[in-house]
Amino acid sequence: MTQKRRNNGRSKHGRGHVKPVRCSNCRRCCPKDKAIKRFIIRPMIEAAANRDMEAASVYEKFVVPKLYVKIHYCISCAIHAHIVRVRSAEGRRNRAPPERFRFKDGKKVAPTTATKAK
Repeated sequence: MTQKRRNNGRSKHGRGHVKPVRCSNCRRCCPKDKAIKRFIIRPMIEAAANRDMEAASVYEKFVVPKLYVKIHYCISCAIHAHIVRVRSAEGRRNRAPPERFRFKDGKKVAPTTATKAK
């Protein structure tokens, strides 16, 4: 049988069975090693409401707690929500992580150009 991916779409090497997790979006059962996992850290209050909270607060310095959430997506939801992209057969051979972009002065800047500017 032909293989589409080197790891068969999983990271289960050597394990016979992996416990399933539920997709955070559609609740589909998906093996934990196959699920797309993202760890999201964001403040509990959005920036616009944060200014109102600071104005109404009795305390001078109050740090708003952050929300730490680990999200599991099934493959279908991850593709639909553009968390991962469909790649061609040639593109699937590229195992390097995608290039990360930074924002400088409201513009998207590649990290290589951002370090050269300093």
